[in-house]
Amino acid sequence: MVRCGFAAGAVLLAAGVAAASASGWDVVKIEGHDDVSVESMKRFYNFTKLTRTGSSVVLEKAGLNGKGGVEMNLKLGGNECLMNGVKFVFTYSVAALGEKTYVSRMDLAKLIDPVLRPTYIRNAGDFRTVILDPGHGGKDAGATNALGTEATYNLKIAGMVKTLLAAQGFKVVMTRSSNVYLTLQERVDIANAIQENAIFICIHFNAGGPGARGIETFTLSPPGVSHYGSDVKASDSLMYAGNEHDSANIALATAVHGTVLRKLGENTFDRGIKHARFSVLSGVRHPAILLEGGFLTHPYEARMIENPKYQDALAKGVVEAIAKYQFAVRKNPSHQPAN
Repeated sequence: MVRCGFAAGAVLLAAGVAAASASGWDVVKIEGHDDVSVESMKRFYNFTKLTRTGSSVVLEKAGLNGKGGVEMNLKLGGNECLMNGVKFVFTYSVAALGEKTYVSRMDLAKLIDPVLRPTYIRNAGDFRTVILDPGHGGKDAGATNALGTEATYNLKIAGMVKTLLAAQGFKVVMTRSSNVYLTLQERVDIANAIQENAIFICIHFNAGGPGARGIETFTLSPPGVSHYGSDVKASDSLMYAGNEHDSANIALATAVHGTVLRKLGENTFDRGIKHARFSVLSGVRHPAILLEGGFLTHPYEARMIENPKYQDALAKGVVEAIAKYQFAVRKNPSHQPAN
């Protein structure tokens, strides 16, 4: 897993453009929002190589003993970023001014930095409780096909994850353990009743057009960022309970999404890590993500989701990712973290 935070970077986000520039950050305003040059990112994060070929921009940094290296791929005019092969969906497009490349300050602070420096996230690794939320249930079957219902698959995968986590000594809380209906608020209330440090993982499967496929992972949109696929509206500026853990949310999503992708194999389509304003993410007071494990409406993926080997890989990917996330964020530096 690539490592990430934002101590000096937090100063950049809180201060004005002039102060940011004085501290070595190259900041400009593009289409009404502040953007930071990739060249200044290279300096701050100690990338060793920056290559721009046509519309492709690549940042590279070697790791120790062949491990821990980072490769970040950007495309001018695009809003996707690949970090070590894992796709992230930006709020704003990558821009160019002359010979320089820029990404939005929002995407840098709320997405890139927590992935590159997870050890700066305050107290994120201090947990032994995992809350699993199998989506839908009871009168709400979710997506359906000839093989089964989403509610059933969600519960089955969550049960498999619970068994594996319990074997590793984790306390596991299930929002539902049978085919019952819960409102979104009831799920949030169950999660928030947990007083100790915990993480929250909502498990779903997807539905869409016949060509829609792949896995995607959602975290709560930070203030000022819209729900995925929607235009910005006034309510998007509000701060929700879940925004307390914006940095931890994206670090957890990175671990889960990347590990599940690798477990499922190279033929799995990566739809990316995205921001959304799902109610179940907005209200939870723990680091929280929502994982979509594939499309029940896709002919090939529907059969794969029914396959026990796919289910096993998905469950083991989630469990392995939790351990990776906990390790990545546990060793907090002495610097003042930026959460």
